Amino acid sequence: MAIDKSLLTGSTTMLILKLLDEKDMYGYQIIEELREKSNNVFELKAGTLYPLLHTLEQKDMLNSYEENADNARVRKYYSITKVGRKYLKERKEEWKAYTFAVNNILGGASFATA
Repeated sequence: MAIDKSLLTGSTTMLILKLLDEKDMYGYQIIEELREKSNNVFELKAGTLYPLLHTLEQKDMLNSYEENADNARVRKYYSITKVGRKYLKERKEEWKAYTFAVNNILGGASFATA
């Protein structure tokens, strides 16, 4: 089933921050982790991800650093900051309240089979 893109947009920042809360990652790695962990629901394009990472870095939610990868290629890694962790915590609380309310209206867990 295809998911309406408007449902995905608001949660993308929270999901990226959650991945980076687990470990530092480079851009393509973030795209792959998001795709794998969501069973292909979240398929970000590089043209969507990198401007978002740049914005989060400007807002002091992320830091970036470069590191040599295999075959002497340099990769830019991203790590979450204290500001990013605080933002993530706040968004997770909002998300829990939102999904609880939506699930109650839709009939709890049984709506998945409807």
